Amino acid sequence: MSKIDLGNLNSLQYDVLKELGNIGAGNATTALSKLINAKIDMRVPKVNLLGFSELAKAMGREEEIMVGILLLLEGDVDGMMMFLLDVSSARALVNSLMGKPLDDASDDINFDEMEFSALREIGNIITGSYLSALSDMTRLTIVSSVPSLQIDMAEAILSIPAIEFSKIGDKVLLIQTQFDDDSQISGYFVLVPELDSYDKILSSLGL
Repeated sequence: MSKIDLGNLNSLQYDVLKELGNIGAGNATTALSKLINAKIDMRVPKVNLLGFSELAKAMGREEEIMVGILLLLEGDVDGMMMFLLDVSSARALVNSLMGKPLDDASDDINFDEMEFSALREIGNIITGSYLSALSDMTRLTIVSSVPSLQIDMAEAILSIPAIEFSKIGDKVLLIQTQFDDDSQISGYFVLVPELDSYDKILSSLGL
């Protein structure tokens, strides 16, 4: 049984989890900047304790079509991680990677096979960089699945972790980090460890 109570985190635990999100996203943002050869600024991460029904609403985009990249985690840390961005941001990322003008970015959800491949590669690189930073800091082994990609309303995409983790409890701690730049790109990460994995993460850091 988990020792941690997500409904009663102390300020130190909360700050440490927030800093983990900050470091992971910072590493991922650096990797993304190198990938598309553009400077990207990261916003201050948000850490929220929410009920599963509140996941999509917390992003303010329940009915907006978004691109979601999902990975399952195992090893010392079990759970899942998601990287979400709106369609125009996905278009801008693909255009950057494929050498197309950013002005061609649009809300067209019909990505061709090559564009889908580019999105998966982007997701693989930045989520891998995020998890690598967490693993280095905690000295825990984190193994991720091959990323899966979904284009749907935010509410539908986020129903996946809601269904999975409702088996464990009625609350989830989201570590969300938003990044943006002057190139129309904006997105954020959602890290959802299982309760026992929170214990391991905090214990590895002496808490």
